[in-house]
Amino acid sequence: MTREDTQKLQAHLKGIIQNLPEKPGSYQYLDNAGTIIYVGKAKNLKRRVSSYFNKEQNQKTSMLVSKIRDIKYIVVETETDALLLENNLIKKYKPKYNILLKDDKTYPSICITKEEYPRIFKTRRIDLKGGQYYGPYSHEGTMYALLDLMEKLYQPRPCRLPLKEEDIKNSKFKVCLNYHMHKCKGACIGEQSKEEYLKNIEDCRELLKGNISQIMKNMKSEMEGLAAEMRFEEAQAIKRKYEQLQNFQAKSEIVNPSNTNIDVFNIETDEQNAYINYLHVVQGSIIQAFTFEYKKRMEESQEELLLMGIVEMRERFKSHSKEIVVPFYIDYPEENVTLTIPQRGDKKKLLDLSGLNVKQYKFDRLKQVESSNPEQKTRRLMREIKNHLQLPTLPERIELFDNSNISGTDAVAGCVVFHKLKPAKNEYRKYNIKTVVGPDDYASMQEVVRRRYSRNIAEDLPMPDLIITDGGIGQMNCVREVVEDELHLDIPIAGLAKNDKHRTNELLYGFPPQVIGMKTTSELFQLLTRMQDEVHRYAITFHRQKRSKRQTASELDEIKGIGKVTKSLLLREFKSIKRLKEADLNQIQKLLGSKKGENIYNALHTN
Repeated sequence: MTREDTQKLQAHLKGIIQNLPEKPGSYQYLDNAGTIIYVGKAKNLKRRVSSYFNKEQNQKTSMLVSKIRDIKYIVVETETDALLLENNLIKKYKPKYNILLKDDKTYPSICITKEEYPRIFKTRRIDLKGGQYYGPYSHEGTMYALLDLMEKLYQPRPCRLPLKEEDIKNSKFKVCLNYHMHKCKGACIGEQSKEEYLKNIEDCRELLKGNISQIMKNMKSEMEGLAAEMRFEEAQAIKRKYEQLQNFQAKSEIVNPSNTNIDVFNIETDEQNAYINYLHVVQGSIIQAFTFEYKKRMEESQEELLLMGIVEMRERFKSHSKEIVVPFYIDYPEENVTLTIPQRGDKKKLLDLSGLNVKQYKFDRLKQVESSNPEQKTRRLMREIKNHLQLPTLPERIELFDNSNISGTDAVAGCVVFHKLKPAKNEYRKYNIKTVVGPDDYASMQEVVRRRYSRNIAEDLPMPDLIITDGGIGQMNCVREVVEDELHLDIPIAGLAKNDKHRTNELLYGFPPQVIGMKTTSELFQLLTRMQDEVHRYAITFHRQKRSKRQTASELDEIKGIGKVTKSLLLREFKSIKRLKEADLNQIQKLLGSKKGENIYNALHTN
């Protein structure tokens, strides 16, 4: 785009913005192809749209603004209307820069038709002219349980006959197999009165609304009335229905019955997605539960995401609850709706239950993604380390150190390297402690760290994004003295400390070091523990090799004329110095030859 074109575009957009009304509405940004790339809502259209062009924006918003070639808008009466309009436009156009609802499935609903003798059935097609719809049901098991319960309690007709009272009186219909199988009561031939049939349908409506307690209350009253009139068989039939409802209600998640009609929402987010859980509670029973996922496009806040989720779910599930329970305040504009942020009590339990569901859903989704893309899991764990320790960059290269000695003898140290959380074994290094006398772990650690990073500086080798010491505050401080004070390097340092039972139980970080809150059973902590076990294994294996070499080879080293090959041959044959000394002259000569065997035999027994 030339400078002249840029000036024309700026003048065009400025003219639109200056003439925007200061009213609620929805605005749409279009690109050079005339495609809607972003849809937003506003209490004040002029003020909101101006803010995109008048102040410094983050990177993603700047990218959006650079693509805008035209602006359109729709004025509405209220902020609630603007919110609903924004939601509908996003679903219709799926703009590139708007959050995207990843779940586009059509879930089944239960329909009660508007016929003279209504039918009840499941459907995925919604036609409001033909019936009243309940749902949709994200868990089909719940829907089938309700259909089965209504069939057992009320036997609504399963046939599609166009039943009318006049035709029934004229005996136009005949019963089908469903009547003989006790799946209907024969309303088509007048075996069941229209009044009874419609009363049963009304009970089904209440059942689908979740008003089970009211139905049971009516049943109990009717049962007691029939018993008082000595109509015990009819009372017994109602009692069976009452017990079936009681059994169904016992399987529901029951909370305080005073929570008559409320919506509960909770949210979890990561860098790319938002997960929102929705619970609908009627008379103490959870009758709807659903978790859905948004794909983030801009740097949307949790408040914006949750607001969009509430609008979407209440519209999808046709909820008109007057109370919404949320984990934090959002600017929800709908009138006559109360927002509750509970701190204790039954509503807090519901919010926690919603939170538990959304966390589990997020965990399951991450597992699904990571099983098909292991790199995703690695980046997630590195992000978790970065977030827990508040590191400036992702810790793609981590180095760990550990010492090993017995009372200061055969003192060694090991350094292991993890690249993207996987061991880079070709970069592991062993160190013999040279300057420290006696068992001084701190001084040994400082020597190794000094040698390691002095060489890195001299040879311009890569530095780690994070150093982890095998120890607590003392080890961290001694490493910091070398890395920061002597070498003037800015490398984050953490420590893995053990408890009295020698089990790793704390991750330390900062200056002064502080315990980082993390469950020892978490996936991340267990990963760090495995990394610590690896450096410990590497250091102690080196120490054993050095000690074994010193102990087994010392006497043979003193014999003149023995090289590595002869020494190896003797130890492989006799296994130890003790067994070699116990061998007679012929055994040694048979292995090494007459002259050489005699020399070694004499040397061993002379010593």
